[in-house]
Amino acid sequence: MVATPRDDRYKWVALSNTTLGSLMSMIDITIMLIALPDIFRGIHINPLLPRNSFYLLWMILSFMVVTSVLVVSLGRLGDMYGRVRIYNLGFAVYTAFSLALSVTWMSGTAAALWLVVMRVFQGVGAAMLIANSSAILTDAFPENQRGMALGINQVAGLSGSFIGLILGGVLAPIQWRLIFLVSVPIGLFGTVWAYRKLREVPRRSTARLDWAGNVTFALGLIGIMVGITYGIQPYGGSTMGWSSPFVLASLASGVVLLAAFAIVEQRVADPMFRLALFRIRAFTAGSLSSLLASMGRGGLMFILIIWLQGIWLPLHGYDFSRTPLWAGIYMLPMTAGFLLAGPVSGFLSDRFGSRPFATGGMIVAAGSFLLLERLPINFSYAEFAPVLLLNGLAMGAFAAPNRAGVMNSLPAEHRGVGAGMTSTFQNSAQVLSVGVFFTLIIIGLSATLPSALFHGLVAHGVPVSVASAASHLPPVSTLFAAFLGYNPVQHIVGVTALAKLPARQAAVLAGRGFFPTLISRPFANGLHEAFDFSIGACLVAAGASSLRGGKYHYPTSDAPGVTSEDSSPAE
Repeated sequence: MVATPRDDRYKWVALSNTTLGSLMSMIDITIMLIALPDIFRGIHINPLLPRNSFYLLWMILSFMVVTSVLVVSLGRLGDMYGRVRIYNLGFAVYTAFSLALSVTWMSGTAAALWLVVMRVFQGVGAAMLIANSSAILTDAFPENQRGMALGINQVAGLSGSFIGLILGGVLAPIQWRLIFLVSVPIGLFGTVWAYRKLREVPRRSTARLDWAGNVTFALGLIGIMVGITYGIQPYGGSTMGWSSPFVLASLASGVVLLAAFAIVEQRVADPMFRLALFRIRAFTAGSLSSLLASMGRGGLMFILIIWLQGIWLPLHGYDFSRTPLWAGIYMLPMTAGFLLAGPVSGFLSDRFGSRPFATGGMIVAAGSFLLLERLPINFSYAEFAPVLLLNGLAMGAFAAPNRAGVMNSLPAEHRGVGAGMTSTFQNSAQVLSVGVFFTLIIIGLSATLPSALFHGLVAHGVPVSVASAASHLPPVSTLFAAFLGYNPVQHIVGVTALAKLPARQAAVLAGRGFFPTLISRPFANGLHEAFDFSIGACLVAAGASSLRGGKYHYPTSDAPGVTSEDSSPAE
């Protein structure tokens, strides 16, 4: 028996399984962030050496890049060959490569390369899940319950990114392989459950795969993301690589290929990227506000981790090696905000429409970034936690109604590709946001950190030659050391140089107070610029969201396809 979209029992099965898939895939985006020091120690490689920066960057970003590139294509395949079929295969692929990540027998650069490649294929499985889960839920739930269902699903994914921080901090010190192995039993259960219980909603499709569009889009997006990734790395005598010929060539080729993709999509019979969907006002406004919201918050987690691990936690008595776990714990109020606001706002948006909640969420999010900017670098946690909670509430209030508004605006036969397009905007913007945040922080550090570092080291007995060399190290190296939970002074000065100093001076330099105090003011300069960027992005997202019109559902009685009249009315 084939389930209908309105089968009450089936819709809860679909919600439970897709929520498990979203939660698992998002946990694995961040679980590696906290576990990276233990992973690199386990495979015997120093990630802070320039020759190893490739492995450091791509272990962090490969998963995000792959999901950004593939979600539209896999959503399109779901529309053509069955959303449940692609989603189920995604669960199986994800589980298989989670196991492969945990069983490497190699060490050194060979092991690091193995992990990067397996992480790419794990991202393929995650993209299959992400591309089709929203469409499966939209098929399964009636119009008046989609906001609630998509809210639970979306919030599970968003909260999973913070749960991953805690899991990584708990499991990695025990054994780094556990951070990948933990997904295997969950994935096996989810795979069997999906194949047994999820059922395809029958539809006919004679469309063909758009190979030209897929190739130009994938290569163009990869070019842009590779350029952004290496743009934050030092090049020659510069603190960043934005003037590097490789970065410029990657960005330029990416832009050219995406322009070619836009031309291709207007000429092929069955385009991968349904440009006609942008005639639907609710879809366009929701997708644009999702992109801008991701731009505003995509790099936030990285910056908060550096703020906590590199400055606040050491100043409050935590050893650098323990800061990754505690950074995740101290960020839990944001997760609580997501969990509280997401389902509630999704439920309310079913009744009142998406616009007031999505627009209001972005306005409140801008206010939360303003409050974060006004906090001192060595803040009181009693002030910090409520602001994180407010940010989580705001983002949760935005995410679920916005996704429900987007999915409700789509014709049934294009829900997979439409969901993939929105996810591509969101995931690509997150990678771009990381580049923007790091760039602004590095600019802030570059202005005053070298001088402060040089004079601070010399004042504590470090030879002028050693202090000068340390002060000329790229700021991104210092940021990565703090991000990984290493003692930055031991990294930039060196254990050998510290051992030659008097014991008292060496203890001060390598202690918990010297570096955090030294970096506080330079870091604050870049932090304020990054938060200003977030405020601007959130306010523009609010403006875009307000243009979506009133409560709108694509008229299911209309003939398939999208015409110029398919635009949601304003209230």
